[in-house]
Amino acid sequence: MSEAAGAGGRSQGGRDAEAVSRFVESFAAQLVEAGMQRMAARVFAALLSSDSGAMTSAELGEQLRISPAAVSGAVRYLSQQHMVAREREPGSRRERYRVHSDQWYEALTNRETVLKRWEGALREGVASLGADTPAGNRMAETLAFFEFIEGEITAMMERWRVHREQVFGKGSQDQPEPVGAPRSATTSPG
Repeated sequence: MSEAAGAGGRSQGGRDAEAVSRFVESFAAQLVEAGMQRMAARVFAALLSSDSGAMTSAELGEQLRISPAAVSGAVRYLSQQHMVAREREPGSRRERYRVHSDQWYEALTNRETVLKRWEGALREGVASLGADTPAGNRMAETLAFFEFIEGEITAMMERWRVHREQVFGKGSQDQPEPVGAPRSATTSPG
């Protein structure tokens, strides 16, 4: 049991399993309030709070007291949001689920893709409704808002990379690529 509670209510690393459980449920509740699915929020909080950042379906099910089907559905959602990745355990057919070291960056980058699609739809709306109509004007303002947000996300993520390096040091974790840049297998941290 790599992340689950052992004898005496202590998890590996000497943590109080009850305190960890309270944190997971509390943080998950905050994520649910922000719009995340409940089970996905619990799985994400459990992964985030584990030392390795990775757990098997069985470990997640044991810690959260949920079924394998619930774990599977939560992981599918989190994968679609680019917040976790599936990986094979070396020498095993079992999958582990890993929280990205840059999960918030991944989630925001994913939102940027959604914003681009919305911008395209809004441009069509402005063109078909007419920019001089009240509805077309409202669409144009919404489009301008999303274009503004997209530019702010790009600038904010650049500031985050600088801040992250100052606080945690260069190469402390995988550094995210600039928004819109392709991920490279040859990029090395540090």
